[in-house]
Amino acid sequence: MAELHETRLTLRFFGDDLDPDEVTARLGLPPSVGVRKGGIWRTRNGTEKVARTGSWRLEAEDRTPGDLDGQISELLGALNDNLSVWQELTARFEADIFCGLFMREGNEGISLHPDTMMKLGKRNLSLDFDLYGPD
Repeated sequence: MAELHETRLTLRFFGDDLDPDEVTARLGLPPSVGVRKGGIWRTRNGTEKVARTGSWRLEAEDRTPGDLDGQISELLGALNDNLSVWQELTARFEADIFCGLFMREGNEGISLHPDTMMKLGKRNLSLDFDLYGPD
């Protein structure tokens, strides 16, 4: 199996009553995108959108070749490691780590180290994968 070409990763929290400033205060780092329900935010290409729900999203640097373990470790390592804070936030809001997986050719793959999976589990975070095949 060939190494995955590129990975993009975003830690995401969503909720109608989500206040991005509160999540920032709890986790210790400002988001890449933070917006209250009904607020305006911009996509990567600059398109303005109205938020259907509140969100707090922190993007990791894209990796080529793909490296989910490294991205997850860097992202979580920069944030508050108090697990009770994570448990409170994930109980109140929908939370996950979005992973964009980009292949250059067929049969590319990636795996996660058990330590990475344990970090995610302790924080009650699921992984959401979007797979992009070669053109």
